[in-house]
Amino acid sequence: MNLENKSNLTPPAPEAPKLRVAILFQRFGPYHHARLNAAGQAFSVWGVEACAQEETYAWAKVEGAAAFNRVTLTDKNFGNRQWKQELHQKMWRTLDKIRPQVVAVPGWASMDVFSALAWCVRTSTPAVVMSESNAWDEPRAIWKEWIKGRLIKTCAAGLAGGTSHADYLAKLGLPRERIFLGYDTVDNGYFSTRAGEARSNDLEIRKRLNLPGKYFLASARFVEKKNLLRLIRAYARYRELAAKSEIWNLVLLGDGPLKPDLDRLIAELDLRACVHLPGFKQYEELPAYFGRAQVFVHASTTEQWGLVVNEAMASGLPVLVSRRCGCAADLVAEGVNGFTFDPGNVEELAQLLSRVANPEFSLADFGAASARIIADWGPERFADGLHRVVSTALKSPCPPIGWLDRLLLQLLLRW
Repeated sequence: MNLENKSNLTPPAPEAPKLRVAILFQRFGPYHHARLNAAGQAFSVWGVEACAQEETYAWAKVEGAAAFNRVTLTDKNFGNRQWKQELHQKMWRTLDKIRPQVVAVPGWASMDVFSALAWCVRTSTPAVVMSESNAWDEPRAIWKEWIKGRLIKTCAAGLAGGTSHADYLAKLGLPRERIFLGYDTVDNGYFSTRAGEARSNDLEIRKRLNLPGKYFLASARFVEKKNLLRLIRAYARYRELAAKSEIWNLVLLGDGPLKPDLDRLIAELDLRACVHLPGFKQYEELPAYFGRAQVFVHASTTEQWGLVVNEAMASGLPVLVSRRCGCAADLVAEGVNGFTFDPGNVEELAQLLSRVANPEFSLADFGAASARIIADWGPERFADGLHRVVSTALKSPCPPIGWLDRLLLQLLLRW
């Protein structure tokens, strides 16, 4: 460098501060962390967690926050009026302190969402809705749809899980040009790497986990909508169809109130030697089961998305997915990485089980196709979609909120 000209160098311009974005979730699970960390590369992200514990998911608490600021509002979701009021007060105090430029809310049916939307209306802060609901995943009541439509009017843009979820947001009244995809993603790299490690240590993993040689894998809460009783019946029928020399086992991960019913059916069908129930497994335990499996099955009668399908595909597995799962249309390429089926048709599922377990079926090609397809659905997709909705919200915020929507929010906060 010429020292004489050093004084003429123009100092670099200071970097503009990152936009402050508050992203709400009911409770942080592992995939929430992956999304928030990815979003933290583009924004100053504040992850606001409504509660540290709740009953639906038995995840171990995920500590820390690598690329975002974390706030937990309450210790446990008690669901009563006192808890809701505590949550509302802490939400407003937290948002007052953060002063985000945009707030992202998960759906439209919980106290944390009502509270955050009311704060956004009060402070004229743009809100964006993150949604994985379909028009068909639950029975729809006209009065509830009206309320959703009014709440959507308070949001400037939307981040949807997939195409059917975007369609539903548009049906509720959000302009299509303000809807982007990318909500439902998991940490693909984690599952790909860890499942690969399990395959490379095949004998050790199989012995430690007491796993059969070849098996179909399912992972779900043991509740009615997961359709596990029909899955077991389809598996029994598969065993009747399959060549006796090459019959796979079935491994069901999870737990829940239907476990006694599952146990009874397994005994009734004389499947105790070939249907395995290892119980609920935490995040760090899952890749070993994915890595050792041959095919993943998700049989739900209704499912907003089905993130476990993402995990299985990232692990390199062919997938059989119910057509009533929101992810099916976007993630399952028929005859390429898997197949879809009617969750009420036991025979159809049994035939698919028999087809993919045939020794001549190209499991490796289907598994590789799953990995290729899901590669576009990692946390970066969430960050990119969030960037689009935030930019849209800041450029074209929603119009002023009228008295009816303000009144509705006040009533919901007292609900």
